[in-house]
This record gives sequence, structure tokens and C-alpha cells, in this order.
Amino acid sequence: MTLRIVYSPCPNDTFVFHAWAHGLVPGAPPVDVTFADIDITNGMAERGESDILKVSYAVLPYVLDQYALLPCGGALGRGCGPLVLTREPGTDLAGKTVAVPSERSTAYLLFRLWAAAEVPGGVGKIEVLPFHEIMPAVRDGRVDAGLVIHEARFTYQNYGLHKLADMGEHWESTTGLPIPLGAIIAKRSLGEARLRELAAAIRESVRMAWDEPEASHAYVLEHAQEMDPKVADQHIGLYVNEFTADLGENGYAAVRGLLTRAAAEGLVPPLGPHALDF
Repeated sequence: MTLRIVYSPCPNDTFVFHAWAHGLVPGAPPVDVTFADIDITNGMAERGESDILKVSYAVLPYVLDQYALLPCGGALGRGCGPLVLTREPGTDLAGKTVAVPSERSTAYLLFRLWAAAEVPGGVGKIEVLPFHEIMPAVRDGRVDAGLVIHEARFTYQNYGLHKLADMGEHWESTTGLPIPLGAIIAKRSLGEARLRELAAAIRESVRMAWDEPEASHAYVLEHAQEMDPKVADQHIGLYVNEFTADLGENGYAAVRGLLTRAAAEGLVPPLGPHALDF
């Protein structure tokens, strides 16, 4: 049975899933791949529209009745958090317009936790834009600030922009935990045995990518939206790490910590005690 899988065209996802998507993982079920940005995949998950998806950790409280969190394949780490960018250094965001990649994104959830502590009176309007449109919007003055993710960490200076704050630094300094960004989820209706098979397939796909990184090079660059190959390599090096192979104790602690803290602030529904199990 061919399974439907949706992930982003970003280098970390194409690197991780290259082997599986191309039928190179022994014993793994075939997959039909769709590429979509995070705001789209989050909405698809809420509507139950695919078997396997890459989504924001922030959307988990809304979808865990239908989907199980897989313990591998996602994006979680240290020094890799979203950034708030402005045209002028030290901009006061009180009452200002901020562009974000998705209102259900982990980036936005981390931003809301940061702003509650650091922006007295709160920001003004939130505008959702595809992540690749955010830096041009800030540069051109269409918004006052932008919350950026992924490779923007390496390229924002090219737009003449300034880093106002690092959401990951704030999260790590206040919790000591790694930063949970993107999760891999799969339909619970597939059954526990199949879910474990999928997790094994992802781990093997990650291992194969690390063992032969050049094998996925063309696939990564084909979907990287004209990204400089050096930036693509930096992107992979930052977002594909030990937590991609297995969340482990610290990874699960980070996920629970984020969603528990956000629920306490009334930002997401609370998780049940076994919501992250499958």
C-alpha cells in the first residue's frame, strides 16, 4: 500500500526523506510525496488529509486524536531557533505589525511566549506570510518585523535586516531544553505495528543520508528554491542532528515542556498524560 506523505521542500526534509522517497530503504512501504510549506501542512493535519506529515510541534494539541507523533525525522535542536528581524536595530515592537509563517507554527508559539515577557503592552497586528516572503516584506517596509525560520538564519544580512531577538536563545535560557520545531506525525488508524515500521523506515532513511550525503545532493537542491548550495549544507548541518534520528528523553521533555507551558498560558489546549504515545 502506497502511503501519502507531505513535507516541506526545505533541505533538512529532502535530505532526511531522500532515501525513503526514492525506494532505497529496504522493506519500507512506498510513499507518494507532496511538498508544502508548514502553514499548509499544519492545516492538512487538522483536516486529516494525509497519512504522514511534517508539521509544527505547536499544532500537536489539535491533531493528536487522529495522528501519532513519531519519535524521529523532525527538527529539534540547539542554536536553531526562529529569529525576529527588523529593518532598524533595537526596534520596539509594541503595537507593530509582525509577519509570521503560520499562526499554528512552533515559531509563532515561541514568539508569543517571548513577547509576553519582552514586549510590554504586546505587539499589534500579526500577518501570516509564506516564510520566503517574510524577509522581503520587512525589507520593503510592508511589515515592521518578521519572524523567520530555516535558512533565513544564514541569509537575513543579505536583505539588510537586523536580528532583534532569537526565540531559541530565549527558550534555551529559560528552560535549558532543546528547541522543538517540526514534528513527523502519522495516522493512528494505520495501527501501532505500522507506526513502528514507519519510524524504523525514517531512522534508516536518516542513517543512509548521513552515510552517503552526496546521494541526496541533487534532490535537495532541486527543491531548495534556488538556495546557495553552501547555505543548503549549513541548513542540513543545523537541523538534522541526533534528535532527528531519535527524540530521546531530552527531545520528549522539550516537546512536553513547550506544550505544557503554552497550555498554561492559554495558547494551546492542554495535552492528556499519554498524548505523545502511540
